[in-house]
Amino acid sequence: MFLLPEEKKGITMEKLSSAQIRKMYLDFFKSKGHTVMPSASLVPHDDPTLLWINSGVATMKKFFDGSVVPKNPRITSSQKSIRTNDIENVGHTARHHTLFEMLGNFSVGDYFKEEAITWAWELLTSPQWFAMDPTRLYVTVYPKDTEAKRIWHEVAQVPQDHIYEVDDNFWDIGEGPSGPDSEIFYDRGQEFNNLPEDDPESYPGGENERYLEIWNIVFSEFNHKPDGTYAPLPHKNIDTGMGLERVVSVFQNARTNFETDLFLPLINETAKISGQAKYGDSAATDVSFKVTADHIRAVTFAIGDGALPSNEGRGYVIRRLIRRAVMHGQKLGIEQAFLYRLVPLVGKIMESYYPEVLQQADYIAKVVKMEEDRFNETLKDGLQLLNEMIADAKQEQLQEISGKVAFKLYDTYGFPVELTKEYALEQGLTVAENEFDAEMQKQKERARKARGNAKSMGVQSGLLTDITTPSEYVGYQTLTTQSVLKEIICDEHLVNEVQAGTALLIFDKTPFYAEMGGQVADRGVIKSAQGEVVARVIDVQHAPKGQNMHTVEVLQPLKVDQTYTLAVEREFHDKVRKNHTATHLLDQALRDVLGSHTHQAGSLVEPTYLRFDFTNLGSVTAADLAKVEQIVNAQIWQNLKVETIETTLEEAKKLGAIALFTEKYGERVRVVKIGNYSTEFCGGNHVDQTGDLGLFKIVSESGVGAGVRRIEAVTSKEAYEYLEGHSQLLQETAAGLKVAQLKEVPHRVGLLQQEIKQLEQKVSTLEAKVASQQAAAIFAQNEKIGKWTLIKAQVKVAGMDQLRQLADQWKAKAASDVLVLATAVSKDKVNLIVGVSPQALKAGLKAGALIKAIAPKVGGGGGGRPDLAQAGGKNPEGITAALAAAVTWMQQLD
Repeated sequence: MFLLPEEKKGITMEKLSSAQIRKMYLDFFKSKGHTVMPSASLVPHDDPTLLWINSGVATMKKFFDGSVVPKNPRITSSQKSIRTNDIENVGHTARHHTLFEMLGNFSVGDYFKEEAITWAWELLTSPQWFAMDPTRLYVTVYPKDTEAKRIWHEVAQVPQDHIYEVDDNFWDIGEGPSGPDSEIFYDRGQEFNNLPEDDPESYPGGENERYLEIWNIVFSEFNHKPDGTYAPLPHKNIDTGMGLERVVSVFQNARTNFETDLFLPLINETAKISGQAKYGDSAATDVSFKVTADHIRAVTFAIGDGALPSNEGRGYVIRRLIRRAVMHGQKLGIEQAFLYRLVPLVGKIMESYYPEVLQQADYIAKVVKMEEDRFNETLKDGLQLLNEMIADAKQEQLQEISGKVAFKLYDTYGFPVELTKEYALEQGLTVAENEFDAEMQKQKERARKARGNAKSMGVQSGLLTDITTPSEYVGYQTLTTQSVLKEIICDEHLVNEVQAGTALLIFDKTPFYAEMGGQVADRGVIKSAQGEVVARVIDVQHAPKGQNMHTVEVLQPLKVDQTYTLAVEREFHDKVRKNHTATHLLDQALRDVLGSHTHQAGSLVEPTYLRFDFTNLGSVTAADLAKVEQIVNAQIWQNLKVETIETTLEEAKKLGAIALFTEKYGERVRVVKIGNYSTEFCGGNHVDQTGDLGLFKIVSESGVGAGVRRIEAVTSKEAYEYLEGHSQLLQETAAGLKVAQLKEVPHRVGLLQQEIKQLEQKVSTLEAKVASQQAAAIFAQNEKIGKWTLIKAQVKVAGMDQLRQLADQWKAKAASDVLVLATAVSKDKVNLIVGVSPQALKAGLKAGALIKAIAPKVGGGGGGRPDLAQAGGKNPEGITAALAAAVTWMQQLD
């Protein structure tokens, strides 16, 4: 039983758990004919505009813009979502979260305002469902939406004084579907309010804590066009969103979302780990408890969906959340790694709807702990840099720390900017926030450009959506068939005939596979009754209602209702299906070798190769790759039977079928079973037995993103050609090495490497002798500048290693107070080194300050310790000026 706050006076509703509320919502809309769609992965699929799935409607885009028509136009879901645009508010407000769940019901061209409004009111007030007191509910409407206002009042029987007109009740995100909306508020009572009852903002929709928005219903009825105009949608939609965390706080009578069964167990466990702080002790520690509970939820779910910590994109978000939570843990007195210990508890809290989190808890906890340990190491380096910057600012009598430095601490070391501010404030300094904000804006702009300019949601088109002509795929049985041409689309218009050019065609049946699940589309030709090629099929995609839609190059006139012969290119098709079967074998082999946490993150099945992306913490070792390859080939050589089974979704799950990536499955599914080795959901084409593949060879393994690896491989003829090519290279290498047998090549190469190493050692010894000889002459060139002595020179050495050797000799001899050496490594590369003696260091001279003063003369920059600093540059001609600048810098010391 989770710890909940005491029930307060005035609340008579049953205190439901979060799991009960979620289930009740979904059950209600299921009773209204809605299909319950499972929560999609937080990692978007085929949507470059989103870093994360950030709302329920984000998973419905293809339905709402008409590019895909759902089997059931009524859908409901509880969608996990992540938003991090206002992360700094988390913990400081009652309802800001990075991870949240959005309950929603959606109508895609089916019911509209009256059903959406009356069902919302029924769910909220009916004794069989949420049983909320109707007198506590208020709604807002868009002033011009008189129809919604009428329905609320006349049909739902909401009193006029509980309906408010609000000007900004219009949902619009740019091009695409848009429309007015209605928000529903719950009156929590004046005891929850942060304002006096007569305050102008104390009303439903105002900036107050009394009236809590629990639901928003969007009546999507317009197309926002590129020219800024609004036109009626061909099909009107309903899109709603109810924040689970908010409505749970109402049922559990919690002042904030954090005092509910979704967060309190995590807060209590964190307090237990701390052993020092307790929730409720102070406002400051409460913020830290809330941040920790919020962030570990988001991190756990994100990693569970395949994202991993890194320095970019989603990985950067995860890294930032973990580091922010660690810093708040330290404020609670927790010095050791602790977040990973909360992962199983997150899984337990969410188990009723997200059992996969608890199933992956060990793996997720391992990732979190690795990141915590890593941050604890960088934390020391970051603090050292911060302390140096504070010392430099104070020495130069500055009142603030550079915002660029604060951003570097934030970006490189994971320091939240508020932490940098706190450290600076303790030393009587501030942070140049304008500079920090400017650097942050630059980073956001880089991230925006990286995501590209893809539209958030397309403008809905009724043309393809309205095509209901059935089309049957027969490619599992045959690659050639006679078919009737049912639809021709040219220049976004339906036509009865096409003479030439490019067109989209839909037939009553087709053997051409439409691209899906990573498998490329078939290609081939269309023939007339006389056997003439009248068109070439260059691509096949699914139309919104699921038909296979052929993109063709028209060679001779085509007419609707005429019969044609459709012929798939067999060699192309056979190569593709071999690589598709190999993809299934590779998927299972990776699980066998790397562990069950590994799962597919994308694939491409071409005729000449296959590409498979999968999640993994690091690169795959050569030994593990060899194991994977051996396992796949073992299945090929066993010549296992490949069979396809059409069954129900539940029966397929009982068979142990693995769902690939983020495909959506209907009630009837197709399962591909390869012997007793692999069983997966798949609608693609496969060989009859694994022996058809002949051979499997991994060509490469590499990283393609945060925690995502990529394997490219070949089969059959391409595998043979790959191995034959490498064999030829080995033979040429053997000839060049003058060895009689190929097996002697590694030994001969090893001998050459030893010879090279010995020669390098000799060169290094000679360079050291040359450096020592130069040192004797250099150290005699001691010049007096004020009260300090300086040795400066341009030397001829190989690079920075030799400069350091000279600096070590200078230090041992105590040859001067300051040393400045430069060398031209090449025509466009310079190395500089600066040393400061212990006595000069105590007097305030710093090598880092001097190197910053002279490095620009050679077109570079650098830094280092106060006693030794180094720099690189691109302008050897500036060495003389750099040495002169060192003299000037020292002259100004007095």
